Amino acid sequence: MFQLFERAILGMAFLRILSGSIEILVAIIILKLNDIEKALVVNSSLAIIGPMILIITTSIGVIGLSDKISFSSIIWIFIGVACILYGVKGH
Repeated sequence: MFQLFERAILGMAFLRILSGSIEILVAIIILKLNDIEKALVVNSSLAIIGPMILIITTSIGVIGLSDKISFSSIIWIFIGVACILYGVKGH
């Protein structure tokens, strides 16, 4: 049977669509709240969702590539993601 997209691509795209939808929903909630303290609390919840989506999406991509790249390359990819997360943590 003809397959239009790889499963890994569909998974990654779905997660990004989900992430974007959550971002839009949070923006609407912030507008409805019209209160800066409550808006900051709602916005802070995105600080949890964003990195989780990044890690899961990267993991799906690496799993999709696992038969094409070496184990050491996979480790370097995850080290790179860890560095990104550490860098944006805001020390």
